[in-house]
Amino acid sequence: MWQRFSFYDLRVIGHYLGALILLAAFGLIAPLLVAVLFGEWHAAARYLFTAGIFLIAGSALRFLRIQPGRLSRQQAFAVTGLAWLVLALFAAIPLAASGHYANYLDAVFESVSGFTTTGASVVRDLDHLSYADNMWRFAMHLMGGVGLVVVGLSFGLFGKGGASLFSSEGRSEHVVPNVAQTAKFIGRITIVFIAIATVAVSLVCLWLGMEPARAFLHSLWVSISAFMTAGFVPMSENIMYYHSPVIEVVLVVVMLMGCINFTLHAEIVRGRVGAFFRDMEVRAAALWLVVIVVVFAASLAGSRLFSNLPTMERRGLFMIFAAFTTTGFQNITTAQLTDALSSGAFLILAILMAVGACSGSTTGGIKIQRFGILVKSVVTTLKEAISPDSARVVSSYQHIGRRPVTPELVREATTVLLLYGVTYVIGALAGIASGYEASQAIFESVAMASNGGITSGIVVPGMAWPLELFYLFEMWAGRLEFVTLLALLIQIVVSATPTGLVGWVHARREQRARRRRE
Repeated sequence: MWQRFSFYDLRVIGHYLGALILLAAFGLIAPLLVAVLFGEWHAAARYLFTAGIFLIAGSALRFLRIQPGRLSRQQAFAVTGLAWLVLALFAAIPLAASGHYANYLDAVFESVSGFTTTGASVVRDLDHLSYADNMWRFAMHLMGGVGLVVVGLSFGLFGKGGASLFSSEGRSEHVVPNVAQTAKFIGRITIVFIAIATVAVSLVCLWLGMEPARAFLHSLWVSISAFMTAGFVPMSENIMYYHSPVIEVVLVVVMLMGCINFTLHAEIVRGRVGAFFRDMEVRAAALWLVVIVVVFAASLAGSRLFSNLPTMERRGLFMIFAAFTTTGFQNITTAQLTDALSSGAFLILAILMAVGACSGSTTGGIKIQRFGILVKSVVTTLKEAISPDSARVVSSYQHIGRRPVTPELVREATTVLLLYGVTYVIGALAGIASGYEASQAIFESVAMASNGGITSGIVVPGMAWPLELFYLFEMWAGRLEFVTLLALLIQIVVSATPTGLVGWVHARREQRARRRRE
C-alpha cells in the first residue's frame, strides 16, 4: 500500500537535497579556478554567480531542520530521484549562459547527460568552448559516475541516512561493511585510475606536440570520461582528434577498469585475484565479448571502409569496447557509423549498449549479471522439470563466494530487464514518430536509456523538444535503473491526488492544534 508524503517527509527530503546541492556547489570550484587561471573572466563570473545560487538554495533547504535518524525507503527514493534532476537544472545555468547552447533545454540536456554519464552532447561549436565550461562538463561526469550519494557519503553529509541513500542509487553491494568506508574506497580507486591515465595520456599528448597546459587538461578530461564510462570529449572530432592509437589503447584499458564491479577491485587490492577470475560476471563478460568480436568482424567483412584487418582492429575493436562499457567514445564519425558500417555491425553496437557491462560499476545498461541470473534460473527450471519429485535442485553463482539464485534475485532481474526493454521500444517509437528511420531511432533510444552515449545523429543542438524531453527521461531513468525513479513518480502521483492533498492539509491542522494544546 503506497503511503502519501507527509509534511515531515517533505522536510526530510528537502534537508537532504540541500546537502547535495551544497556539495555540488563545491564542484563549481574546479571550473572557477580554471577560468581564473586562463583569464576567462566572463566564464568566471558565470560560475561565481551559479555558486551563489547553489549556496543560497542549498542553505535554505538545510534550514528545514529535522531530527537526525535513518531515512525510510520512500524518503531515500525521493531524495535520490530528485537530486539527479534538481542538480541538473541548477548545473545547466552556467552552460546556458555560455552562448554555446541553442536554449536552456539544451543546456539541461547537457547537464543530465553529464551527471548520468551518458555523454551525448548538444553543444554548439565545441572546439571553441571555454576551458571552464569543459571543466564543468567533466566535473559533472566525475560526480555522476561515482554517484552523487557516494560523493556525499565520502564527506560524511548524511549521517544515519547514508545506508538507505546508498541502496537507492542503484548500488546493492558494500565493498566493506561500513557504507561511508565503501564510498571512500570507491573514491580512492577512482582517483588512482584517473591519475595514472592522465599521466599516460599527457605524455603522449606532449610527444604529439600539444602545449603542456592543454595536454594536461585534455588528458584529465578524457581520463575522467573513460573511467566514468561517460563519453564527453573536449573536441568535436571525438577521440579521432588525437590521431593516436596509443591513446586509444590507454583509454580502452581505463574503460575496462571502469566497467568492473568495485567489489572486485577491492578483492584485487586485498590480493584475492582468484576471486576476480572466478566471478560469474567476469567470465560471462569475457565470453560475451569474444562472441561479439567474431560476429562484428564477420559483419564488417563486406564493408568497404572497414574490410582491411588493421582498420578493423583499430576502429572496430575500439567501438566495441566503447559500446560494451557504455562509454560513448567514437573513433569514427557519425556518418561512418550510420552509413559505412554494415547494418549488422550497427545493430551489434546497439545490443552491446543495451546489455552493458558489470553491475556495481560506473557503466549503464541492463548489466551482464542480471542476464547470468536469468540464465541460471532457466537452467534450474529445466533441471527441476526432468528431475525426480524427491530431488532438490539448488542453483548458485560465483561472486565473492558462492551465492544462491533466490526468487527475489530472479524477480529483480526480470523486472529491470522488462523496464529497460519497454523503455527502449517506447523511445524507438518516439524517434520513428519524429520522422527518423527505425534502425536509427532504435539505436538512439538504446544509447539514451543505457547511458551509452554513442549517437547516430538524432541528438543534435535544437532538436525537437518533445523527443528531447523523452530522451532526458530515458537518461534519468536508466541511471537510476528505473526502480528508484518509478517509486518516486508513484509517490508524487499518490500524494498529489485530491484525497492525498486533503489528507495532508488535515494532518497539518491536527499538528497545529496539538501544538496549541501543548
